Amino acid sequence: MRRYPPIADHGIVGDLRTAALVSSDGVIDWWCAPRFDSPSLFAALLDHDRGGYFAVTPDADGATTRQLYLADTAILVTRFLTEQGVGEVVDFMPLGGAGAADHRNRLIRVMRVTRGALRFRVECRPRFDYGRGTHRLDPGPEPGTARFTGPDAVAFLQVGGPAGPTALRPEGQDARAELVLSQGEQAAAVLTVYTTDGAGPPPWPAEDELRHAFRATYDHWNRWVRRSHYRGRWQQMVNRSAITLKLLTYAPTGAPVAAVTTGLPERLGGERNWDYRYTWVRDAALSVKALLDLGYEDEADAFRRWLGARVAGAVTVTGEPLQIMYRVDGDPHLREEVLDHLEGYRCSAPVRVGNDAAGQLQLDIYGEVAFALAHARDATQLAGYEGWNRFSALLDWLARTWDRPDEGIWETRGGRRHFTFSRLMCWTAFDRGVRLARELARPADVAGWTAARDAVFAQIMERGWSPRREAFVQHYDTDLLDASLLLMPVVGFLSPKDRRWLSTLDAMEAELVSDSLVHRYDPLASPDGLHGDEGTFSLCSFLYAGALARAGRTGMARYAFDKMLTYANHVGLFAEEIGPTGEQLGNFPQAFTHVALIMAALALDEELDRAGT
Repeated sequence: MRRYPPIADHGIVGDLRTAALVSSDGVIDWWCAPRFDSPSLFAALLDHDRGGYFAVTPDADGATTRQLYLADTAILVTRFLTEQGVGEVVDFMPLGGAGAADHRNRLIRVMRVTRGALRFRVECRPRFDYGRGTHRLDPGPEPGTARFTGPDAVAFLQVGGPAGPTALRPEGQDARAELVLSQGEQAAAVLTVYTTDGAGPPPWPAEDELRHAFRATYDHWNRWVRRSHYRGRWQQMVNRSAITLKLLTYAPTGAPVAAVTTGLPERLGGERNWDYRYTWVRDAALSVKALLDLGYEDEADAFRRWLGARVAGAVTVTGEPLQIMYRVDGDPHLREEVLDHLEGYRCSAPVRVGNDAAGQLQLDIYGEVAFALAHARDATQLAGYEGWNRFSALLDWLARTWDRPDEGIWETRGGRRHFTFSRLMCWTAFDRGVRLARELARPADVAGWTAARDAVFAQIMERGWSPRREAFVQHYDTDLLDASLLLMPVVGFLSPKDRRWLSTLDAMEAELVSDSLVHRYDPLASPDGLHGDEGTFSLCSFLYAGALARAGRTGMARYAFDKMLTYANHVGLFAEEIGPTGEQLGNFPQAFTHVALIMAALALDEELDRAGT
């Protein structure tokens, strides 16, 4: 077992409440339960010795491994090819009742042999509360069952093979089992997590029940994917990105998280290690917009309700109507702390949980919300009496308060600035508000919003444009560039073929682009309050491909997009960044990157279809 497999060397399975990472070795080295933002049960990815893991692996040296998803599902298959035989581990989490209050997290790991014979090892070594909590191992009421009792949760492990329950051997407070399977035989290791200490063991997972759970999970994902309207050139990658965005959505509230993990470094050995297991208003709004563009209306409705509750509740740590991120249940408190007992992924410390950036001011979030919700295929749902009043009040407030410095989209910790992107998205908020009020004939201060929109536009053109660089710049006190402005033509601020925009695109290519990979900005030239450099941002690389397509540079766009797809991992997933030798860095998988992939694919399809190629 490798101490720290590459970040990209993982697939993800989930139940729309939480998700687990499975390495190509068959090891679950990251899982938080019962929610995405709960303390971890397995966190070997952040500390091999203290984090805990759940391994189902062959007892054979030199096994060749392969990993894949069953098509258009979130069911992951890890294959082991040895001289003795070929075996598979099929990982999935049943979805039934994912939105119900009494839902239990259930991770099913089916072992089967397709050729020869193979001995499997099952090792379950939980470490509750990021490895801070102790637990007690107790035997279950029947063979093949073990109970792990932690501080705030209870986990039941059940292991059974062709002959029935398989004996579990305790190793301290952990459990282990071995099974020998021949061709055509299968076994299962099932881990069920409860948050109450009084929970009894779940029913024994009989073969018929496992088969039913598998079929229900398979059918659910297939039905969901078939709702997509996308029939373009990159259907497999777009479908995988859509499934990933759905997997990162918390079903009880409809709130998407930015990533499954915390603490994975943007640079090995560096300090840029953040907790992404929360709902960023910006990321969530654009995730919903991407799913809407594919035809997924239910996800937009759920997010609209979640967002409406945040605005109606008006509970923030900043005193603003919205803050940039929340927990999946809407809790605004995300106190950041350092887990100094964990060494970090490949000694990349500190490991942080919580996120102090929740207290930052980022005025762009109001624009992303308006952009996503205004483009719903049934925007009239926004115009219900209460919903429209909340939306209107937000824009009235923004019209009075938009002209302020803030921390910006990248959550820099180097002080507030007049960021051009923040102004751009304020313009977007007013522009979409004016359009909606007129289209839906709703009461609003259209004159006030129009005046604010025009004032923002004039300010960006005067102060956000650098005549020397012939480009729009990161903020009003610099000539440096920022890849977030790749969204400028997407929101309609300028035509994608406007002279000033094409000049900006050329400047970005010269300063931020390296072999089609895009840096979000230059952290050495634009101090952000943190030490060290970082990789290229995959989000920005896909936005760049989309910008090229809209500018009519379809040949360059397609080449840039296709090259970016080569950086996906073996099952089509992306982390936040790409390192200098092509390795994936940062939290994984990152929703924003998959959003940008979908946006770029749609833009490219549209331009290529228009060109008849």
